[in-house]
Amino acid sequence: MSHYDVRDKATVDNELSIRRMNVLRFGYAFWGVGLAIVKWPLLLNNAQDLPVMTGAVACMLTAMSLLAFLGLRYPGRMLPILLFEVIWKVIWVSAVAVPHLISNDLDSETGDVLFSCSFVVVIVAVIPWRHVWTRYVRTPGDAWR
Repeated sequence: MSHYDVRDKATVDNELSIRRMNVLRFGYAFWGVGLAIVKWPLLLNNAQDLPVMTGAVACMLTAMSLLAFLGLRYPGRMLPILLFEVIWKVIWVSAVAVPHLISNDLDSETGDVLFSCSFVVVIVAVIPWRHVWTRYVRTPGDAWR
């Protein structure tokens, strides 16, 4: 491990308290276990029989669950994957579900996805938003050259 790696890990660890990292770990566990319960059996039992997009989504979400489990070990470093989870669900709810709700034509498939997306409130609750703001918005980016 290089000197840079040690310093970077220490910086991330010092920015979040142990309590905050453990709250994050709860979020990663909630998300990872939930996906493992719902998506892993789909792939293990009949992946070859799934429609192409259903299979692609199941594979992507299975990969996301593995990354969530990695977040148990590195809760601060894996924050971007939680942010991705929140962002895509907020975009989907805003762009797809809300227009259907407003026009009162929400079908059962869209309703099922909306129900699944509603669990993102747990992830939103565990993210240390002040840390996210400071680290990803306020901190200057890495040099391009």
